[in-house]
Amino acid sequence: MTTTATITSQQVHTSQTNHFFSSISDPSSQNEGTPVARGPVATHLKFYTAPSDGTAPFNYVETPPEGQPQRNYGDVDIAVQISDIRGQEFKYTLDNNAFETVSDIRSEEKDFNDDTHIKEVYYPEVEQLILDYVPGAKRVLLFDHTIRRANPNAPRAPVTRVHIDQTAASAEARVRHHLPEEAETLLQSRYRIINVWRPLNGPVVSFPLGFADGATVADEDLVGIEHRYPDRTGETAGVKYNPKQNWYYWSGMQNDERLLLKCFDSDEAVGPQGRVPHTAFVDPRTPVDAPGRESIEVRALVFG
Repeated sequence: MTTTATITSQQVHTSQTNHFFSSISDPSSQNEGTPVARGPVATHLKFYTAPSDGTAPFNYVETPPEGQPQRNYGDVDIAVQISDIRGQEFKYTLDNNAFETVSDIRSEEKDFNDDTHIKEVYYPEVEQLILDYVPGAKRVLLFDHTIRRANPNAPRAPVTRVHIDQTAASAEARVRHHLPEEAETLLQSRYRIINVWRPLNGPVVSFPLGFADGATVADEDLVGIEHRYPDRTGETAGVKYNPKQNWYYWSGMQNDERLLLKCFDSDEAVGPQGRVPHTAFVDPRTPVDAPGRESIEVRALVFG
């Protein structure tokens, strides 16, 4: 799902919010001196609405067959209050909330322009990060990544629709697809799908990533959506609005910060905390000339 939004109508409301300015001491930052909003923000998020004809929802990853829409379901804008976890990162864990933060992580990958180089240099760093910071992780398989850039010519833009990348069915299918000879054994033990998300031009000053506390999201809020690739069909989850959901973001994320987003967990003791809805959102405090957000998310199968 690759819905984009624009920031042409946004304005900075300095009288209503606190701002900090990005540090010029961080050599990895590309947005030095840009004002970054902190604190809670009121905005609108796009939530799932069912197909009007009652059919099962689907989305084509690539160009759809002739006569078929890219997707057959809709969305609705709902006003939501999003809290800032900056300064309170320690309160949230993958097991309790389905998201967790890691700071002060350096990378030897600088450009993020070549997929082969990303896999050779950045993938091993992400694998080691997961082994070091995810309790119980014994084995990691990184199966893909997506780079998103908020500009009209980018192949993939920030997704401004609330979603979860995987469901229970698609997580099992991922194990069988990537590790067919070991799948039956691996599926008998705990396995998770975790996204590792970071900005490429931090601090993030437009289209920040919002994410819900998994413990506040009911199973009834989630709807499986066929995710149709040219060679196979996976499944993602659309998310219906529920006022009980608690939404967060991490203001001004820097290049050396990582956000871990758990999309699935086979450990039933974890319960609803096993998945985290997320979306890019439009922050109404963003300056109209703010640099477009650039980010990478790497998706991992985590065993143990």
